[in-house]
Amino acid sequence: MFKIDEIKNGLDTVQGFYSGSANVGMRTNPANSGISDIDGDVAFIRSEEACDISAVFTSNTFQAAPIKHYQKYPKGFQTNFVLINAKNANAMTGEKGIEDIETIFSTLKQKQNILNPVMSSTGVIGYRLPIDKITSAFDALDFNGHNSHQAARAIMTTDSFKKELAYTVTLEDGSSFNIAAICKGAGMINPAMATMLCFVATDADIPKDDMDAVLLASTEQSFNRISVDGDTSTNDTVMLLANKTSGSYNKEAFSQALNKLMFELAMMILKDGEGANKLVAFEVKGAISQEDAKKASMALSNSLLVKTALFGEDPNWGRIASTIGASGIACNDETLTIHYDDLLIYSHSFRELDKAREEKAYAIMKQESFKVTCDIGLGEKSFTSYGCDLSYEYVKINAEYRT
Repeated sequence: MFKIDEIKNGLDTVQGFYSGSANVGMRTNPANSGISDIDGDVAFIRSEEACDISAVFTSNTFQAAPIKHYQKYPKGFQTNFVLINAKNANAMTGEKGIEDIETIFSTLKQKQNILNPVMSSTGVIGYRLPIDKITSAFDALDFNGHNSHQAARAIMTTDSFKKELAYTVTLEDGSSFNIAAICKGAGMINPAMATMLCFVATDADIPKDDMDAVLLASTEQSFNRISVDGDTSTNDTVMLLANKTSGSYNKEAFSQALNKLMFELAMMILKDGEGANKLVAFEVKGAISQEDAKKASMALSNSLLVKTALFGEDPNWGRIASTIGASGIACNDETLTIHYDDLLIYSHSFRELDKAREEKAYAIMKQESFKVTCDIGLGEKSFTSYGCDLSYEYVKINAEYRT
């Protein structure tokens, strides 16, 4: 038996970890964002002890320089420092982008005892890092501070609120460990390693082999199931750092805590989708294969026509059915049923919405969150992904992204 309880203050709750941020003038505040003039644009996470580290990265072929820099380290390396910057993605910058990271860390090593430091970046693609500005942060950062809130805000881009979460896990023998994370993400979110940065820290005494397995599994159950706009970035990163200082660990307890942590953060990202007003679960069940269920579910969460129908609160089941049919899975209109929450809106017997059911469907779609369930009626496999609506505000935010 074990117990998982939510606690406040994010990364500050994990033994041996420090975090914070500084503002070096790298960005102007995006319109309609939750970023203020005092928020930082360079953040760090530091551990007193060397950490095992696991990571999952973007599926985009054009991986950004920070990811390529990470991959230069030998397998199984340890680190004690993560540096994160906003405004500049350091992507599509070639070998010079990697060299710039090494130059930044060379300067940092003169001020801090760092072991195999790693970097993560978010922002505009195609520009080299402003090295002088980033290194100027090293005189302003409190490397012994507990400022998780600041770090969570510093990594925001078009986010409207910080995303930060922590749990304490108490085991049956009375021992405990903490796990916490900060992340960012609001646009370019696609279930193929969603566009976001996420940094998870724990003091659990978890073996490295377990870290790799549970992080990948949790990513598949969370960030790889959400879609804001169907686009996949060059910088997507989820990192798990473990300094093992609690001396406490249970694999099942840790897996459940990590799953819960990452799923809740994924839902925060979806709720903060650029201009989004609704969070919708798309469950496809009754499919012949798991692959079919996943393909149809993700097609629904990615479909622009479905997203615009959600925004217009239009109970047009035709867009749902059309998307399933276009996904290429085995399906049949005579076995298909579609529900909004518990309301049947399509079946072989009810192909046209009568006024009463349309009004009920409209009422469901006015909610901030609801579920669309599509039963293919041909098998037993199921998959659920999560999406949001697409609004005028999304177009405005992304049309003005560089300005």
